[in-house]
Amino acid sequence: MCHLIVPLSSTRDALKELWRLAYPNRELPPLKSDLWKEMGWQNSDPATDFRSGGFMSLENLIYFARNYPDSFHRLLHKADGERAEWEYPFAVAGVNISYMLAQMLDLQSENRRSSKARVGFAQLLEDDEMAFDNLFCLAFQMLDAQWLARRASYMEFNEVLKSTLGQLEQELTIGGVSRVQNLPSFRMLRR
Repeated sequence: MCHLIVPLSSTRDALKELWRLAYPNRELPPLKSDLWKEMGWQNSDPATDFRSGGFMSLENLIYFARNYPDSFHRLLHKADGERAEWEYPFAVAGVNISYMLAQMLDLQSENRRSSKARVGFAQLLEDDEMAFDNLFCLAFQMLDAQWLARRASYMEFNEVLKSTLGQLEQELTIGGVSRVQNLPSFRMLRR
């Protein structure tokens, strides 16, 4: 697997952009501040939280905020449904979704197997160069829907994530789908 080194300045700029998109009416906090925990980072320095998903996970969150701002803000602020007392942390959930999606599609392996989901994803890429980002947004929305349906709590996060990705994998194997927007669950996303 090839790891790209992303300059710290790019990471800082991306975190600042994510904050501005998430909280347009709030002042940008220092890059090391407990205020970042409000977004669902586990530490006061969010740059330490996206190891598994890498810089790509931060880019996925920014894409989500820019392209589906209504869904992004509803999930960030836990605006839908009856919520658990101990919720999943939004930003860290995004990092995990990026990582698990890349694993499901076998994007980080040198021995690329041809799973049905991978073949379906390759077909999506033919018409949509942003297919991975759009799948990320869809997976996040699907995760929250399953979270609410199960009345899950923090300790069930991994189980809900695996179930969500299983559902997404099934949708990717539907024949004749050439765009993420044509997947059955896409209607859940709001711009």
